[in-house]
Amino acid sequence: MRYRTLGSSDLQVSEISLGSWLTYSGGIEADQTRACTEAAFDAGINFFDTANVYGQGAAETAWGEILSSRPRDSYILATKVYFPMSDDPADQGLSPAQIARQIDASLTRLKTDYVDLYQAHRFDPTVPIEDTIEALQKVVEQGKARHLGFSEWTPEQIQAAIDIAGPDLFASSQPQYSMLWQAPEAEVFGQCTANGISQIVWSPLAQGVLTGKYTPGQPVPAGSRFASAEMAVSQDLVYSDATLEAVQRVVPIAEEAGMSMATLALAWVLRRGEVASAITGASRPEQVHANTAASGVELSDDLLAAVDQALGDVPVTEPTLAPAAQAGVRHR
Repeated sequence: MRYRTLGSSDLQVSEISLGSWLTYSGGIEADQTRACTEAAFDAGINFFDTANVYGQGAAETAWGEILSSRPRDSYILATKVYFPMSDDPADQGLSPAQIARQIDASLTRLKTDYVDLYQAHRFDPTVPIEDTIEALQKVVEQGKARHLGFSEWTPEQIQAAIDIAGPDLFASSQPQYSMLWQAPEAEVFGQCTANGISQIVWSPLAQGVLTGKYTPGQPVPAGSRFASAEMAVSQDLVYSDATLEAVQRVVPIAEEAGMSMATLALAWVLRRGEVASAITGASRPEQVHANTAASGVELSDDLLAAVDQALGDVPVTEPTLAPAAQAGVRHR
């Protein structure tokens, strides 16, 4: 496993990290969650990404039970705040009160005194940005988080925060990024790099589509992510006949290069120096080990050109507002 520096921070994160979005929030059983987490440590993964909203705290609670048995300095832990945590309309967003309440709740579930990275899961245009920034900074000042990040903010929102608090405010950006979803390359990558902000990307395997296991016109395989109602909630982002056909055109390229589709897809993401880590999900330990095989893999220019040609115009390349994201910035 290789490691990369996370933005302007002192954190060295594994190129492949483990996420808990659809799996450890209720998609799989507790013993599988533990087995996958242990496999991650065995494979050299030191970066674990979760969020308060995953299973309404279930994913944080699961990892609190598992990770708390290990030395706190043996792993880098990231969580997030923004999405609704109950039926109360006020129990969401990035108001100072909500941030203060949610960081404490997350730390309790995670059984730790601090997280290494606390991320705004989306931008909240209903709250003055100055209020949000001051609340996040207070979390760091109180020692409850070492560094701050954001997920799926627009360039305007990123710049507004930098203009107020400087480029050192954030260490990371977390966008969706894969062979099929290349939108962040258009604007976000360059803007963040200019300000010392790394990318930690979600869905680099397009929720499993880039493993090649889904075939156009065929039922989803039994036991796969999209066979589970709990884990297929965002299937429409990446799953269509066009994307499945494009992936099947890439499969022989991976085979000729002597690697699995998953290795090729993850190495493709990591070819960009802006990316500090690719967040992967796994429901079985062998998937964790398979994903880590991509760390350190170099892809030739000829291979990359072949992939581009095979994908054609299927990938999303234009700046695209993320699911649940809202444009605009409010000032006080």
